[in-house]
Amino acid sequence: MNEVMEKPRIAFFVPSLTGGGVERVTLTLAGAFAAAGYPVDIVVTRAGGDYEKEIPAGVTLHVLQPTGILRSRWLAWQAGTVPVAALLRPVLLPIRSSRILRHIAGLAAYLQKNRPAVLVSGMSYPNLVALWARQRAGVPVRVVVVEHNTLSQTIRRVRFRWRWRYLPPLLRCAYRRADAIVAVSHGVADDVAATTGLPRSDIRTIYNPVVSPELARAGDARPEDGWFAPGMPPVLIGIGRLTSAKRFDVLIRAFAIMRAQHEAHLLILGEGRERKRLEALVCQLGMQEDIRMPGFVDNPYRYMSHADLFVLSSDYEGLPTVLIEALACGCPVVSTDCPSGPREILDAGAFGELVPCGDDEQLAAAMARTLTAPPGRARQRARAQVFSIEASMQHYREVCFGG
Repeated sequence: MNEVMEKPRIAFFVPSLTGGGVERVTLTLAGAFAAAGYPVDIVVTRAGGDYEKEIPAGVTLHVLQPTGILRSRWLAWQAGTVPVAALLRPVLLPIRSSRILRHIAGLAAYLQKNRPAVLVSGMSYPNLVALWARQRAGVPVRVVVVEHNTLSQTIRRVRFRWRWRYLPPLLRCAYRRADAIVAVSHGVADDVAATTGLPRSDIRTIYNPVVSPELARAGDARPEDGWFAPGMPPVLIGIGRLTSAKRFDVLIRAFAIMRAQHEAHLLILGEGRERKRLEALVCQLGMQEDIRMPGFVDNPYRYMSHADLFVLSSDYEGLPTVLIEALACGCPVVSTDCPSGPREILDAGAFGELVPCGDDEQLAAAMARTLTAPPGRARQRARAQVFSIEASMQHYREVCFGG
């Protein structure tokens, strides 16, 4: 039997491969395990995501088929891993339940057919589905649940807050059945423990796998954009889904304040439901000539490598991959001091200014100061090595396989 087949199969479960930080981390980690000779599957609930064409060699994609929501609620109840009282408000009663719940049976069928040794899931509701699917499948699979965001902030700000506000007791009961609980930063781990009541000692922090030689090479090519031509004004960039949590409205207003004193351009890369509102704000501020929003791009690293400043304006994060990627590309950065991640990534401000969330004026001032006196790019790149793929891979190997 060859070496590849001797190694145990590992599966990663996420809702989709639509462009986003969790999805990017999943692809990176899956690729690292595949390169190390493990059979690897990525299991999703819907096809057609932006990242599907980037699935690494040696990784197989599985798309689950949904069942009816009433049957899915029954399956969650039938799993019997948590008290019915904990299920009522976040799962059984809401008129609009999380769509991911419709894939309990599909994931269970995948587990029975493919028999991975380990299933790694990410985000709260998918984590619940992973645990319930294992119970239904009745097969010996180790389940590792990963929290990528600050749970307390998600509960307060997410859509359908009515069901989310009752989620912590359910997570406390369900996560006790997980073989390992992972958080992507110490801040996220502290928050999960405080929000759910789980012992902090039960939650392990593993930083996301971000930095690789391939990332650096992807940033070599200059963007085919006139704003990046030699002699042009400085270019600032923001990258992420256009959602309310990312607060690109704050970035746009801060840029307008700074632009009154400093010639510059702002490029916002990403797509999302906030696009129309953000475009209206750009027009309202008269910034159409200086702010562009071209949407999702396949290779954001070349923009990071050649931009003069990267800005993270979020109200909350987990461990923002995009901030680490900017450091890895040598880009100067400014970030909100949001929970959680930026403070850990930037070593309490040593590698980029931290400003209060939602403060246009302070963000504008920090952006201007950094453009005037940018840090050395080699120093930024060195800091990013803390978040290397190799380091993260080793920690996940220990959690998944014990070494």
